Amino acid sequence: MSEIITQLPILAIISLFLGAFVIALVGRSDEKLRDIVLLIAASIPLILMLVLIKPVFFEHQVVTSWLGGWEPVSGWAIGIGIEVDALGLFFGLMVAVMVFVVAVYSMTYMNRDDALQQYYTLFLMLSGSVMGLVLTGDLFNIFVMVEIMTMTAVALTAFRTDYPGALEGAMKYLVVGSMGSTSILTGIALVYSQLHTLNLAQIAADLPKTHNTVTAVGFAFLFLGFATKTYLFPFHPPEADAPTVAPASISVMVSSVLTKCGVYGIIRLCYTIFRYMDKTPLQYLICVLGALSCFICVTMAFNQHDFKRLLAFHSISQVGYVVCAIGLGNALGLSAGLYHAMNHTLFKGLLFLTAGAVYYATGSLDLDRLGGLAKKMPKTCALFLIGAASISGLPPFNGFASKWMIYQAAFERAAATNNFFFVVICVICLLSSVLTLASFVKVSQSVFFGQLSPEFERTKEVPAAMQIPMWILAVLCILTGVFPQAMQKGLLMPATADAMNSFNYIGVMMGNSRAAASGVTAMPAVNAPIIGLWNPVAWIILLLIVTCAVCLVSLTADPEKKAAKAVIGPAKDHQPAIALMDAKEAKYESFFSGEESVYSQVGGSDLFWGFKHNLRHYFKAMGDWHSGVVNDYTLYGLAAMSIVIAFTLLFIH
Repeated sequence: MSEIITQLPILAIISLFLGAFVIALVGRSDEKLRDIVLLIAASIPLILMLVLIKPVFFEHQVVTSWLGGWEPVSGWAIGIGIEVDALGLFFGLMVAVMVFVVAVYSMTYMNRDDALQQYYTLFLMLSGSVMGLVLTGDLFNIFVMVEIMTMTAVALTAFRTDYPGALEGAMKYLVVGSMGSTSILTGIALVYSQLHTLNLAQIAADLPKTHNTVTAVGFAFLFLGFATKTYLFPFHPPEADAPTVAPASISVMVSSVLTKCGVYGIIRLCYTIFRYMDKTPLQYLICVLGALSCFICVTMAFNQHDFKRLLAFHSISQVGYVVCAIGLGNALGLSAGLYHAMNHTLFKGLLFLTAGAVYYATGSLDLDRLGGLAKKMPKTCALFLIGAASISGLPPFNGFASKWMIYQAAFERAAATNNFFFVVICVICLLSSVLTLASFVKVSQSVFFGQLSPEFERTKEVPAAMQIPMWILAVLCILTGVFPQAMQKGLLMPATADAMNSFNYIGVMMGNSRAAASGVTAMPAVNAPIIGLWNPVAWIILLLIVTCAVCLVSLTADPEKKAAKAVIGPAKDHQPAIALMDAKEAKYESFFSGEESVYSQVGGSDLFWGFKHNLRHYFKAMGDWHSGVVNDYTLYGLAAMSIVIAFTLLFIH
């Protein structure tokens, strides 16, 4: 491998931090120079990650380098190592794509804000920390990147200090995020006390002969730290608050990118370093955490009035899918989890950017006020529908392909182990997918269809500079769904194989003899083909036909249709009271035939009121659980930590 290739990962990290430094110096005095530096700093990592695809994914090499030339001495790693295998590059590509897209989007979206020098400085620092986390081969370096990531995310969450709840959301994020950082640091200290090294490859090599109770507790703390950064249940409330109050560009980073750092940490920890995924109790633990996050958060989305807060709860739910797949412990499950992690990054990023476009054009995210915006913002509406179809798992979009793989992996695991538990996990994921679709039917009607409110009559489509990043993500949502076999062969299987191949991970950094001496055996070839077959071309044709039909109906509809405007009156002559929809509810008349003599009790955030009424006791309990009090959330986190540590000692160690 050439010396130039080995330096590309560190250049990708440095370019982002260097860009933040330059903007901090000149960003206030020269806005054009600031924007140029931003684009250069955001473009370099993307280019470098693309260059690494050939040697890493197709030639199956692992890119390594030792900072300052501090190579191992007598078998001991004394310097910071960079080790980029297919798993690290897979996440590095996701980070690079989203950083570039968000940077371009921010240049227009944020132009109404002040203090943009500070915004872009913090944004590039956040991006550099995430890139550094997924590319480093040093455990303490991961902690440093986690700290930078947490602090910059907190500052950016509170960036719009005049936005209602911004400071409160940042505070909650800081408290729960600090719990995760402390947990990671504690785990590092425990592992280091036994192994006396911080290099991931050396830790993986030495664990088999040094494993004891202390390292098991260290694993538990590290797992909890990464679970916190993934915002799994019960650490999820700050993930619902922070994207709601942050600028939409930062909402993308928090929900689409930062959560993947926790996912990466869990995979690297469980599959590559400790190699605990063959233990059934750990599979149960991970799957249960994922299933709870998946179901609870999708149901919480039904209660939301705010566009972005609803998306934030869905983000946690989708990450729950990813964690469920990872917890299955087989190659197909890990491959499906990686696939959905990538897809979630794309469609959730797209949905948050469309929410930002709606806020940019209307100044509101209130689902009870919005409506009919498809007439004023048709391109944004089309982009939103692509994202909504993707997250709902509708073919031929990417969410369908990855969810289908998760279902297959769960049933394959159930059949291989004769364990009904994995069937239950699959059913929970299926049910959550149905609820996701129902929720986005509500959002589509509340925001883009129905009656247009008079206050938004002058609404215009957002500038092209904001549309281009959204179209990039929309096209990727389609391509990654139409070509699942190519994704599986080109990206997913190399990443899956490297995640499960500790022998190669150790051998590249410390030598194959070190791996063999530690009792780590070479991993056989991983083969996890997509079992189910479907024809994406047929689905595209069907989608085009349905789209044309919808457009035809929309174009031939009566433009002078009027909203009902009477009020509820008392009953007369023992007849039911006749109530007509007021202006606030007029947009829902398409669901009820628009009959002027029928009163609908369905409000903007209560489209599925019948479903919610039947489960009112559950929703009340969830409402009480999500109290908004950070002390409660801290208590939930501490309780979860205690349970996981005890579970690890009793069943996994």
